[in-house]
Amino acid sequence: MVCGGFACSKNCLCALNLLYTLVSLLLIGIAAWGIGFGLISSLRVVGVVIAVGVFLFLIALAGLIGAVKHHQVLLFFYMIILLLVFIVQFSVSCACLALNQEQQGQLLEVGWNNTASARNDIQRNLNCCGFRSFNPNDTCLASCVKSDHPCSPCAPIIGEYAGEVLRFVGGIGLFFSFTEILGVWLTYRYRNQKDPRANPSAFL
Repeated sequence: MVCGGFACSKNCLCALNLLYTLVSLLLIGIAAWGIGFGLISSLRVVGVVIAVGVFLFLIALAGLIGAVKHHQVLLFFYMIILLLVFIVQFSVSCACLALNQEQQGQLLEVGWNNTASARNDIQRNLNCCGFRSFNPNDTCLASCVKSDHPCSPCAPIIGEYAGEVLRFVGGIGLFFSFTEILGVWLTYRYRNQKDPRANPSAFL
């Protein structure tokens, strides 16, 4: 039997928003775990991840409440916000998948020069110093500085993983962007369906 009834649309929309809620809590948990265990010391990076998690949680909460109560106004704003998120996320995901190695290197170098705390985390965790070359006057927290062996630059090491990370992020982004357009379609259909248990005049 095709899922086209009021109850089926409601249950699908609730399930989708529960998935978004779990993902948002996972993002917040990963950020807290990373800073708690000292893997990430950049407050900017942690702040961005937590902000994305909180934003996704609020969207999911609005969609969940709108689905349970069949609230027309709340469902309308939820649908518009989800559509805007889909456009942005789909564009970013496609950009991540389309970057070549030269563009990846330029993007990494810009990020390297603009985030001091993240740069220190990378140097400490990957045991490298400098992006393409190391200036002895610069600060480096890598353990290789204290040894007799010269420290390797970080660019080749980061470059080995950059392509895989971008493809992974792009793939995950594309997957969730299609769930978002599914959510927009479900919300549009659900808004135009009448609750069989409600007063018919309440829908108007």
